[in-house]
Amino acid sequence: MAVSLYTFVDLFSRQLGTLEHLLNKGAEFAKAQGQPEESFLDWRLIEDMMPFRFQAMVVCNFSRQWTARAAGLDVPAAIEADIDLAGFRGAIADAKAYLAALTPEQFAGRDDVPLTVEIGNGMSPALPASQWLTVFATTNLYFHLSTAYGILRSKGVQIGKIDLFASGL
Repeated sequence: MAVSLYTFVDLFSRQLGTLEHLLNKGAEFAKAQGQPEESFLDWRLIEDMMPFRFQAMVVCNFSRQWTARAAGLDVPAAIEADIDLAGFRGAIADAKAYLAALTPEQFAGRDDVPLTVEIGNGMSPALPASQWLTVFATTNLYFHLSTAYGILRSKGVQIGKIDLFASGL
């Protein structure tokens, strides 16, 4: 299979599937521990890191927003981190549906199109669409998905490496 920017649509959709799997594992564990089902959304690895809900928000937002930028489409509105478990499940379903509607033609010839995007702290680098999607967005998705996984593991949720790749196997 040739790799194109469109290839990342499937990759990001799989990451959303893994996030959904982790949400379910977290909710099941919290409930089994006698806690409210969505209490895990506020768990953190350590106090000065962002909670699970933030990690989930980034995965949902980046999967839609960076594919849209790479394809030259309007960037979908971001979801906020303060939604509940049902809200995250809905956001994942919406993101998967958004990705499923994208076509290879929308990404054709866009690899070298320069995009200038503000990424915080006043930084607005101009990079080719391919670099934004394949390096910046993909690295961030894996970081936040891995952090969500680490949060659950640190709290005793019985998951392993296979759970981090739940939708890819």
